[in-house]
Amino acid sequence: MIVLGLTGSIGMGKSTTAKMFAEAGVAVHDSDEAVHRLYAGKAAPLVEAAFPGTTSAGVVDRAKLGARVLGDAAALKRLETIIHPLVRADADAFLARHRKSGAPIAVLDIPLLFETGGRNRVDKVVVVTAPAEVQRSRVLARPGMTEEKLASILAKQVPDAEKRRQADFVVDTGQGMDAARAQVDAIIKELGGVREPGG
Repeated sequence: MIVLGLTGSIGMGKSTTAKMFAEAGVAVHDSDEAVHRLYAGKAAPLVEAAFPGTTSAGVVDRAKLGARVLGDAAALKRLETIIHPLVRADADAFLARHRKSGAPIAVLDIPLLFETGGRNRVDKVVVVTAPAEVQRSRVLARPGMTEEKLASILAKQVPDAEKRRQADFVVDTGQGMDAARAQVDAIIKELGGVREPGG
C-alpha cells in the first residue's frame, strides 16, 4: 500500500483536495478531524489534567483551550505533547486497517507535514498549492482573519515554493476545481490506485 502525505499551506485548498481523493474512493485520514474526535474522547481527561477548566461534560472546549494556549509557547508545546502522539496513533491504526483490507493507496492529510518531520511517515508527498494572491483572498475571506494573523501563520509554515520543491506531486487549485480533480485522478492512476467498480 502506498501512503500519500497530503499537505499545503493555509488557504491552498488542501481540505477540498482531500475530499477529491475520498470521492475517488481513496481512504483519507484527516488530522484535524482526528483531533476533534480525540477532544471528545481519550484526549479530554489528559487535556483537563494539563489545563484545568478547559473541558465540559468530558469534551474539550476549544474556545477555553484556545484562550489558555494561544500566544503562550510553553502551553502550546505542552498541548502538542499530549495531542500529537494520539493523532499519530490514530493514523497508524487507520493505515493498519486499510493495509489489511488491501487498499492500494491511503492518504494522510497532515497540515504541517514538513514542519513536524512527517516526511518519513509517508511514501510520497502531494503538495496543494495556488497562486499567492488566490491564497490571500481565500484566507482573508475567513471570519476573524486579518493581514497580521495571516502573516504570523505563514511565518510558522515552510514556504510554498520549498514545499513544492520537496513534493512528489503538486495539485494546483488556482485553476479551478475541475482542473484540480483531474490532477488528483492522474496521481491516483499513476500510483495504480484505480480499482474496478465493485473491486
